[in-house]
Amino acid sequence: MPRPSEPTRERIVQAANSLFYSEGIRRVSVDEVAAKAGLTKRTLYYHFKSKDDLVAAYLAARDQPNLALFRKWFAEADGALPVKVEAIFKNLARSARHPKWKGCGFLRTSAELANMPGHPAIRIGAAHKKMFEDWLRATFVEQGIADPLKLARQILLLLDGSFAVVLLHRDASYMETAGQAARTLIEMALAKPGRKRG
Repeated sequence: MPRPSEPTRERIVQAANSLFYSEGIRRVSVDEVAAKAGLTKRTLYYHFKSKDDLVAAYLAARDQPNLALFRKWFAEADGALPVKVEAIFKNLARSARHPKWKGCGFLRTSAELANMPGHPAIRIGAAHKKMFEDWLRATFVEQGIADPLKLARQILLLLDGSFAVVLLHRDASYMETAGQAARTLIEMALAKPGRKRG
């Protein structure tokens, strides 16, 4: 039996990414993914033993690129820490104004699989959110913020809350408002007496 070729696997994941993100995982069949990838269903099942495995691969493929994009927006923003974090929200708001924007793929998938807490895609989504939280926490530690984990979680809640509300209202300004709130929280933490410095 030949080893699965990476290009074929990647093609399937790219097709799944396009369809699952735009239509939702429940509405898209394995047949549709195979057709979009230009392959037979049998070939798809050679690379993925089930649709659940394919959904997990779809989210895993989004994980590092999304985190890298957040870090890029953060690094490229001119200004101090509060402005850099706010820049993530501003850039997301710009993305949310695109007609093809459908929100956070991780949150949407978790909503579709809410009755399946052990699903591999749920674990991947949870790990993705945890990595973002951990990155923020480490960034806040470097700045000497007194309770970096609490602040990182507050920012994550603002981010995920804004994903939900923007998707509901189709108004990206909610994302910008959440970014302003994040900036204020960070400014307050930096100004707090007893902050560790250096």
